[in-house]
Amino acid sequence: MKLFVFDLDFTIWNAGGTWCDSTHPPFAWKDGKLKDQESRWIYLYPEVKEILAELKAEGHLIAVASRTNAPTVAKQLLHLFEIDHYFDAREIYPGSKLTHFDRIMKETGVAKEHIVFFDDELRNIEDIRSAGIESVLVNNGITKELVKPYLTREIAQDLLQSKAC
Repeated sequence: MKLFVFDLDFTIWNAGGTWCDSTHPPFAWKDGKLKDQESRWIYLYPEVKEILAELKAEGHLIAVASRTNAPTVAKQLLHLFEIDHYFDAREIYPGSKLTHFDRIMKETGVAKEHIVFFDDELRNIEDIRSAGIESVLVNNGITKELVKPYLTREIAQDLLQSKAC
């Protein structure tokens, strides 16, 4: 896969058991934990930074597709977690994930057969699959185990193409 697209809430981070648009900024780091004004702990899932760094190091494009009602909050969290620089495209606003993907594909120039999408909501997975894009349901945050098959799939495809030449 050339382009890896991630949802945010419950895929990249846990916003204290809720969505980021239900948190109460401003956020502050306290005792090494990011908290909102209600002391809700907002955290990245453990393997997120390693996954993003590895994808970027291997030359993959990375995007965000989030239908949050609080895009400013989501963008602030990306910055506070120091992961915003990994993303080549950001579609963060309320609305259809299909619209997000139309814009991501236009911005990156990547065709749908070279994209994989990770999200925690089945309705989003079904919508994006209906558009012909590989989609993976995430439970309890993104993991290397979920991403790995899409890295090895690209390697296998490259090997097959080079043998065919």
